[in-house]
Amino acid sequence: MRYHSLGRIPAKRHVQYRDPDASAENGNAPLLVEEVMGFEGFSGNESILYHLFSPCRVKDVGDFTKIELEEWVPDTHVHRLTHTRGLEPSGDSVLGRRVLQYNHDVEIGMCVPEREADYFYRDGEGDEVIFVHEGSGAVETVFGTLEYRKHDYIVIPRGTTYRFRFDEPQRWLTFYTPGEIETPNRYRNRYGQLLEHAPFSQRDFHPPAELLTHRDRGEHVVKVRVRGGYQDYVVDYNPLDVVGWDGYVYPYTFNIADFEPKAGRLHQPPPAHQTFQGPNFVICSFCPRMLDWDPQAVVLPYHHSNVQSEEVMYYVEGDYAARKGVEIGSFTLHPSGLPHGPQPGTVEKTLGMTRTDELAVMCDTFRPLKLTTLSRDLDDPSYAYSWYEDPVRA
Repeated sequence: MRYHSLGRIPAKRHVQYRDPDASAENGNAPLLVEEVMGFEGFSGNESILYHLFSPCRVKDVGDFTKIELEEWVPDTHVHRLTHTRGLEPSGDSVLGRRVLQYNHDVEIGMCVPEREADYFYRDGEGDEVIFVHEGSGAVETVFGTLEYRKHDYIVIPRGTTYRFRFDEPQRWLTFYTPGEIETPNRYRNRYGQLLEHAPFSQRDFHPPAELLTHRDRGEHVVKVRVRGGYQDYVVDYNPLDVVGWDGYVYPYTFNIADFEPKAGRLHQPPPAHQTFQGPNFVICSFCPRMLDWDPQAVVLPYHHSNVQSEEVMYYVEGDYAARKGVEIGSFTLHPSGLPHGPQPGTVEKTLGMTRTDELAVMCDTFRPLKLTTLSRDLDDPSYAYSWYEDPVRA
C-alpha cells in the first residue's frame, strides 16, 4: 500500500517525542512510546506508532484457548454446494467466525455475529480479509477509525489491535492467512504503484480517516491469536492510545463496486478478476460487466479441470448464469482433479447475452482444502449430480 500518516509524529524516527497534549511536569511532558510494526524482520513494509503507554504493559495474563477445527472427511470426492443462508446469528465479531474450508495457507468461513465483541482483538499470526456481504459500521483500530459498508473488503494486517462497532445486522465472508494479503504483483510497477491497466487505483483503497487517541484508564481485555489459539491479556489502559503514526502497514477497505471488470471479444479467464493474492491462493471479484461480443462467442466459462487448484465461489448477488439451483449466500467447491463447467442447458440459454449482473467472490487455492463438520452440516449432496441429464428426457 501507499504511504499514509495520521495524527502527530516527530520529524525524525527514533528520537525523543513527548505527548503534545499533556501538561509538563518538572519541565517535560511524558515521553511517548515508539513502536515499529514491520514485516519480514526489518526488511519489509512497516509503520511506526507513538503510544501513550508501552504496548508491552500487561496487568494480568488470562487463559489460552486452543482453536479446534473439526475436520470432515467425506466418503466421496465430488463437487460440493454449501448453503449458508440459514445460519443463525451466533457469537461475536471474532469468535462468531465459523470456518468451512481450510489448509495451511488460508481459512475460509462465515460470520453472522449476534453481538459486538466486548474485548479488543489482535491477530498475532496472520492477515485477515472480511468481505461484508451485509452490514455497515466501523472498525476502531490503533491506526484510527475505519468505516465500512456493504460489499467492502476489510483488510486487516497482523498485529493490528481493533474492535468492531455495528450499525446494523452483519453477514461476512471471512479469510485468514498466516501469509500476507497483497494486491497482485502483476498490477504493480517496481516502485509498488498500481499500474494503469490494473482493475483499480490507489484512490479506491481507503485507510482510516480519523485517529482518536484514547486516554482513559481502566481494565480492558485484549484477545490475541497466537500459536494456534487465543491468549487473553488484561491491560489497565485503553489500547487505542496512539497519538500518531506513519508508514505502509495499516488496515483499509476496498469496495467490490470499485473493481473495474475486464471484458473481451472472447471469454476472459478467472485471473482477469483477481483482486488480492496470498501464499498459494488468490481472491477474485466477479462483478456486473459486459460479456464477450464476438458473434460466435460462448459467454459462459468453458469446461476446465482444476488439476492443481481448488475453486471456492461465494455467491453475493445477481444471477450466476453458469449454475442452476445455487442461491445467494451459498458456496460451491470444485476440488482439484475434477473438471467442471456450465451445467446442461445453461450455455444455449445464454447465447447472445450482452452483460451479466453476477456478483461473487472466488478463492482459488493451489493446495487441497480440508472441510469442517460445519461444511458437512450445510452440504447439498445433490449438487454433484447437477451435470447429469436423464438420457430418456434428453
